[in-house]
Amino acid sequence: MSTTLRLVSEMERIAHALGTQRGDASQVSLSPVAEKIAKHLGVRTEEVAILAISTRWRHLYFLVPEALKKVGFVPLSSNSALAARTARDSRPEIENNFAAATHATVFEGVKITGKASEAIQKMISAPILLDGNVVGVIQVSRKGPNPASSGPDFTAADLGKILALCKPLGKLLHHIAGE
Repeated sequence: MSTTLRLVSEMERIAHALGTQRGDASQVSLSPVAEKIAKHLGVRTEEVAILAISTRWRHLYFLVPEALKKVGFVPLSSNSALAARTARDSRPEIENNFAAATHATVFEGVKITGKASEAIQKMISAPILLDGNVVGVIQVSRKGPNPASSGPDFTAADLGKILALCKPLGKLLHHIAGE
């Protein structure tokens, strides 16, 4: 069984367990899931972001990295936020020249680990779906001082791995975010 299929299967089991347990699933952390996704894609844990949609407030909010939960949110109406465009258009994108694209940098400036934050150089952004509706966005990035030092370009194969995770992530978000 491929690594992607194992990770998808594990996420499906977690979502099923959350659906059958009694208690507050909103207190469940997605950090261990983000760690596994990061390892699977060869990026650092802080380079995996999972955002949920608040249909009430019409914005995206961070579930991971945990350090970004309290920083703010991304309005779905934003024209400069890749996450908002991904959610609105329900279309994945690979941006291997992300640093050159116009985008809000407020979240990039937040220290997630003990060291200084780095600029996002490359990014994959994909919609997280539940029953055909966008319930969130996953973004996997490569950070560094410049594109060459941040690692290899993202490929269609990387996007395929992320898209395979979007369905079980949708089930997880349904139980965790509850919207």
